[in-house]
Amino acid sequence: MADPINRLRKICLALPDAVETENFGHPFFRIRKKPFCMYHGWPDSRAIAIKVAKTEQGIFLKDPRFYKTPHVGQHGWVSLRTSEKLDWEEIEELVSASYQLVAKRR
Repeated sequence: MADPINRLRKICLALPDAVETENFGHPFFRIRKKPFCMYHGWPDSRAIAIKVAKTEQGIFLKDPRFYKTPHVGQHGWVSLRTSEKLDWEEIEELVSASYQLVAKRR
């Protein structure tokens, strides 16, 4: 399977004022210095992390494609495994929702 970072990067950087940084060797996508999407994991187990409302996190965790993001999961982050076929429309919606959630916080 091809590495999905280029497609993810295109989605993230199309959002207003979004920038890419690198933290801990992984691409982080930010709005006003706050991350809204991360691409992380090991070469054989990559994941796309997004922020969701803490009240909705449990819904995502019932889906086996998702797990609580290490180190930041307690703040409402979930990670989507990239090892299976990805639904890019869904990913675009998830990234957009995460961006909106982070962008509205001041």
